[in-house]
Amino acid sequence: MRAAPGFDGALQADGGRPVGERDVSWQDRAEPVDFGRSFVQSEAFRALFQEGMDLVGETAAFLDGPGRAESAHLDQAGSRAYAAESMRLTTRLMQIASWLLVQRAAAEGEVGRDQVRQESNRIRLAAGGAATPEAAFDRLPAAFRELVGLSARLHARILHLDLLISEAAAVAVPSASHPVAVQRQLIERAFQGRRRIPA
Repeated sequence: MRAAPGFDGALQADGGRPVGERDVSWQDRAEPVDFGRSFVQSEAFRALFQEGMDLVGETAAFLDGPGRAESAHLDQAGSRAYAAESMRLTTRLMQIASWLLVQRAAAEGEVGRDQVRQESNRIRLAAGGAATPEAAFDRLPAAFRELVGLSARLHARILHLDLLISEAAAVAVPSASHPVAVQRQLIERAFQGRRRIPA
């Protein structure tokens, strides 16, 4: 089994630093950066795409081979836990693969950003249902637990990335002839939802 890179290892801006809100809202003079378009055309996205598809293939091979054999030796409670976690794992990976394929189609110009948003809404990335109790999870095959952990971390990174792209796309850009309005809107969004801490 391979180790998954950390969160910052997959979401890197062009300069090698972690991607964050600054990359979404950063302005190059009066022209705002389209974060979604720039990221899906980057080497970082290609690496993320390859990681996701490799994990899908690795998991499918395990579930159809060693996982099937190992799960046969579990007791009744273990078999129920394995079945529940397998369902969550495959659902999570289907969401990951669908999201990556849609974003790659956008990067290759096969679909527009409006269609990407529609498809992303259809995919409905979700955190998943209630997890198996820790005691029961720890009794599942080690290789299976590792795949669950890898998929959960990758899914969390993609959820965060999808949020960044969605927030960037939601910024309505005023006319380029009003750069002050652009900056004011970005400042308002930066402080939106933040609460002042009482003294």
